[in-house]
Amino acid sequence: MLLLLLFAGLSSIAQAQTYWGKPLPNQPDNFIFGYGSLINSASRNATASKPIAAIPVRVSTAFGYIRSWNDRSPSGFTALGLRRPLPGEQAMTINGVLYPVEGNDMAAFDAREKGYVRVEVPRHDIEAISWQRLPERGRIWVYIPDMAGQEPGTGLPSADARYPLLESYVDVVVEGGLEFGEAYARELIETTQGWSAFWLNDRLRARRPWVADKDYQAVDTLLAEHVPTFAKRMFSEDYAAKNLLPIEERNGLR
Repeated sequence: MLLLLLFAGLSSIAQAQTYWGKPLPNQPDNFIFGYGSLINSASRNATASKPIAAIPVRVSTAFGYIRSWNDRSPSGFTALGLRRPLPGEQAMTINGVLYPVEGNDMAAFDAREKGYVRVEVPRHDIEAISWQRLPERGRIWVYIPDMAGQEPGTGLPSADARYPLLESYVDVVVEGGLEFGEAYARELIETTQGWSAFWLNDRLRARRPWVADKDYQAVDTLLAEHVPTFAKRMFSEDYAAKNLLPIEERNGLR
């Protein structure tokens, strides 16, 4: 019995002295908090030099931001970002993931997040929300949209006809959330602002989504339950007819 207790004690010590399987002296010095597409393992690993595990975490309201659809990609859609509260608003909690960054991966993620600036998250503003603990040391970074001449997270646009929400991007985010369970994905949706009626259903096979995406039904169910503007989502041809052709007519392009 004594030997079993001793073994259990040594195991607890060993577990406490390691993080993600690495001895404490060799832990990474930098970690990234991902709150959008970086939650999704496949999306995150497409940028990393090798697959990296992430743990679910939550940033507190003390950090002072709101997750919102507010970053316009030059390719013509609106992505997720963090913004400062507007007058009369309160900051919100933001669930996401935390993962280590080693070697040249920081430069790779910086390049991926072009148009965002990397901001440090105070350790006291973030908590782990699973059995895994936060790293005992290291700096934690997050990417925030950066408009020229503005404080990061301010002066940001919302989705419009030219820069809609894309279902293919929404799928990446929500399916990333579902990796940690339905409740986590629901929290992600409910703590995101800026859901827009400008919503383009651009799935690979939008009218037969099950062909390319086995999780489409779980995503659609959550969105239908928690996002009123989901009912406004349109297929490509319908979206163009309603939102883009009138713009061209007004601009004399037709």
